[in-house]
Amino acid sequence: MDYIFALAADPTAWVALATLVVMEVVLGIDNLIFISILTNKLPADQQATARRIGIGLALVLRLGLLGTIAIIVQLTEPLFTAFGHGFSWRDLILVAGGLFLVWKATKEIHHNVDPDPGPDLFEGKKVQMSFASAIVQILLLDLVFSIDSIITAVGMTDHVPIMVIAVVAAVTVMLLAADLLARFIQANPTVVMLALGFLLMIGMVLIAEGFGAHVPKGYIYAAMAFSALIEALNMLSQRARKTR
Repeated sequence: MDYIFALAADPTAWVALATLVVMEVVLGIDNLIFISILTNKLPADQQATARRIGIGLALVLRLGLLGTIAIIVQLTEPLFTAFGHGFSWRDLILVAGGLFLVWKATKEIHHNVDPDPGPDLFEGKKVQMSFASAIVQILLLDLVFSIDSIITAVGMTDHVPIMVIAVVAAVTVMLLAADLLARFIQANPTVVMLALGFLLMIGMVLIAEGFGAHVPKGYIYAAMAFSALIEALNMLSQRARKTR
């Protein structure tokens, strides 16, 4: 308890906490977009449950990984060298997660532009996956994003309580925003394509980082924010034309 009180009285600890919470929330956006797009393909009565399970798994994975920080740190140690780069477990996980994200986003884009969605219908809407399949895919990406999130946290502070509070705060924000984001994406088809484009970009960034090419996150999120702003202006323009 003395350790906790000492942290609470330390101004630098509060600065580290605020910075880490913001970083964790930003990193959680990628995870949340994937969860929203994936769960929107389920029957309506299963979507909210799947989102809560997916976000709950993200919290469990992050807290579980925090309990194995010594092992997580070792994931950055090179295992072998190829193409002039020493690959670690973290690199391999990022490359695998990036490839999965690129494959999944490409597949979803194909489904969205395919003029013949096929005969499988559920109350007039196509159901393209089962509840269990959605949870498994969410779990796989949760693992990738969780490892990246914890390694980022370890690089910013040495205090585990600060990491725990930041992770819980970020996942709470994800939980509160999940249904709103999912409804917004579902109600705006053009936003779905934009979000899938984001996932493609994030997947390529994960692959690049796995191969040792560091891409500043600020550039990525600035590009995403600019694209979202253009799409918002386009939606406002369409509404104005309909009103007139």
